[in-house]
Amino acid sequence: MPSGEITLAGVAAAVGAILPEHCIVVDESMTSGRGLMAATSGAPPHDWLANTGGSIGIALPLAVGAAVACPDRRVLCLSADGSGMYTAQALWTMARESLNVTTVVFANRDYAVLKREFTYLGIGSPGARAAAMFEIGRPDLDWTLLAKGMGVPGIRVKFAGCIWEGAAGGFWKGKAPTLIEVPL
Repeated sequence: MPSGEITLAGVAAAVGAILPEHCIVVDESMTSGRGLMAATSGAPPHDWLANTGGSIGIALPLAVGAAVACPDRRVLCLSADGSGMYTAQALWTMARESLNVTTVVFANRDYAVLKREFTYLGIGSPGARAAAMFEIGRPDLDWTLLAKGMGVPGIRVKFAGCIWEGAAGGFWKGKAPTLIEVPL
């Protein structure tokens, strides 16, 4: 289990270490979750549902669908704050239906995937107004409060090892949704 400051490699190692058997992983952590799939190669058997491309915000509703389709299995939803804001209302559905979902929100305060896509245009750096459109802030989002307002308990972790503690509360204690905010 990793310790110390939160790094993307540490998050990937923590997820790989805690993944329960037969878990369904829903992954839309495109810029923050690059090492996650490789880090779970030694984990117990699990299924991995990834974004097929061309959409933003699929993770939370896809996790709802997976939990409804397989109520006897734990679902781990990996999202980023930008993606999650497109479909945050899925948290309410998770609470209302007591779905077995732990959502990890990577809070990088950016629409990082949109920034990356902009660079592919080959037209240089965005101007100030365009650059501001890629930011999530003013005010910063508090995912623990957003989740709580929709009936999902949440925590914000400060160190890599705390991801295990937050997930343990969701993975091994009952069948209810939980949320872990990982500030990056």
